[in-house]
Amino acid sequence: MRFAIAEFRAWEHKSITLLGMSGVGKTALANILRREHWFHYSGDYRIGTRYLDEPILDNIKQQIMHIPFMRDLLRTDSIYVRNNISVDNLKPVSSFLGKLGNPELGGLPLKEFKRRQALHHQAEIAAMKDVPEFVNKAREIYGYDNFLNDAGGSVCELDDPDVLRVLDEHSLILYIRATHEDEAELIRRAKEDPKPLYYREAFLDEQLAVYMREKNLAYVAMIDPNDLVRWMFPRLFYARIPRYEAIAQRYGYTISSRELWQVRSQSDFLALLEEVIARENK
Repeated sequence: MRFAIAEFRAWEHKSITLLGMSGVGKTALANILRREHWFHYSGDYRIGTRYLDEPILDNIKQQIMHIPFMRDLLRTDSIYVRNNISVDNLKPVSSFLGKLGNPELGGLPLKEFKRRQALHHQAEIAAMKDVPEFVNKAREIYGYDNFLNDAGGSVCELDDPDVLRVLDEHSLILYIRATHEDEAELIRRAKEDPKPLYYREAFLDEQLAVYMREKNLAYVAMIDPNDLVRWMFPRLFYARIPRYEAIAQRYGYTISSRELWQVRSQSDFLALLEEVIARENK
């Protein structure tokens, strides 16, 4: 949605979709607004609890079956396993996504890695298409006045026009662009603590071929999973920027991470939105 200032001020039940790389400040903003009666819809939480719940549990059970003592208990239904995913703890989702490479170092074979990537891709599309339903639930069931969609960092890579249409029809789309300083910090953190990531298949195939040539590796099973993530992250980061920018240019608005870090309250956030609407309506 796009607005004039007067229209935005008159919008009784505001609904905002945040776009940007993980770590840019989306969830930090959500935590601020939750204290001021905003419903926090986490795309990653929805993925983990609704669309990938069973595959995540299957993965955990598969690991348990390697331990004889636990295997016997699981087989005899003496124990049960469930996810304990929360908005603040999404590790089961990233653990399922996994990393590509040497299985002795915790890596996945290419075929299995791509299978999980595809499942995540489908789950993220479904989670974003659920936004209208939760906009209504937030107000009609839970009594929240306003709604915040904390979208995952890979939404820009879904290549599903219906997702963007749905988000545009039911929310104001706000892209948080990292400053150069924040870009460097995000890349530094990713290299220091490499986490599983989603890649478009075409991007993965292209970059994996380059990595294998540079490292002189003959097989995927020779890859150090963490080294690959460290190598891939900056390339993924800069490949996503034009995709975010294209979405914001067509459907929404853009703020910098520096502007976002100045927000301390709902009033700060609404003032910032009015400022960016006025700026982009000139």
